[in-house]
Amino acid sequence: MARVGTVVDLFCGAGGLSEGFRQAGFEVLAGSDFDDVAGKTFAATHPEATFVGGRIQELSVKHLLAVTGLKPGELDVLVGGPPCQGYSVYNHNRGVDDPRAGLFREYLRIVKGLRPKWLVMENVSGLTSIADGGIIKEIQAGMHELGYEVDFKILKAEEYGVPQERRRIFFIANRIGAPIRFPLPTHGKDLKPLTTIWDAISDLPKVENGRGEEGQKYAAAPANAYQSELRGNRKTVSNHSAPKLSAVNIERMKHIPSGGSWRDIPFDLLPEGMKKAKRSDHTKRYGRPRKSDLACTILTKCDVHWGAYIHPEQDRALTVREAARLQSFPDGFVFHGSRTEQYVQVGNAVPPLLGRAVADALIACDHSLSAEKAVA
Repeated sequence: MARVGTVVDLFCGAGGLSEGFRQAGFEVLAGSDFDDVAGKTFAATHPEATFVGGRIQELSVKHLLAVTGLKPGELDVLVGGPPCQGYSVYNHNRGVDDPRAGLFREYLRIVKGLRPKWLVMENVSGLTSIADGGIIKEIQAGMHELGYEVDFKILKAEEYGVPQERRRIFFIANRIGAPIRFPLPTHGKDLKPLTTIWDAISDLPKVENGRGEEGQKYAAAPANAYQSELRGNRKTVSNHSAPKLSAVNIERMKHIPSGGSWRDIPFDLLPEGMKKAKRSDHTKRYGRPRKSDLACTILTKCDVHWGAYIHPEQDRALTVREAARLQSFPDGFVFHGSRTEQYVQVGNAVPPLLGRAVADALIACDHSLSAEKAVA
């Protein structure tokens, strides 16, 4: 595939968003992140790019231009997702006073110096409820002041083939007068069928609680196009070991049927803190999803106590590879660090398929990009 444009990824993490752009035909020149372990994953999976570690506050435009070989105004797309924990719907103390809530201003500082043609910034959908939408207004105003037309929309990952319920807000902007359009859904009612949990993980080998080895062979041939695409040419599976859960958790899981949850656990086996819970509370805790379900949002740990992260058939938690499949990461993405750090990298990422849909939307709007792709 011929290159259709260049990308730099700020707050890149393991590189889910840049992977989506790469799949659409873009060349990823650099990624930057404070998390050096995620940086090892990014560097290993983006050998064509330069990883720049360290705090975003200390990242200079001069250094980015040096490592990319670009001049101001030459970069096609600057993408990035400022750390969102300050805004997350899972953070009940979220707000503008959270020190992580101002990192988008660092993104805008880099924009001012790089002058890319396009901007793509993503974040959690909860951003809309902070300060009566004040953060969104500030982001838009900041982009306008730098000469960009901007729009935003909340996208549903499952509508683009990702086997997971995930909502993300995307800001798309450009300074070249091109129209701004968001990707049209490809999956759902009257479209392609949604990709289910079992569509995503059924070919992976069985592993026992607390067990698993690198280099296991797949359990079966690819059962569908999703598995074929994510497997590529790989013959063995990485990052596929199950965290060791306690004996009491294993006993709890034995009582949870497909589609069940904590409500199916005998009262005397419930954690003490849940014995006082109302039946309407904690709806995802100790959830065992049906094979035909979408996954719940993949967070930075697949803890069965906090969500529906029990394997549909086996009495164990989801592995990092299963979480990565539910995020649409190719199996060639080998996550570095401890298993805890690997879960964080997967959960923090933009699903590559969602990133690819956004990238394709940019190509469709920008004639200079789409012309190159047509030649390819």
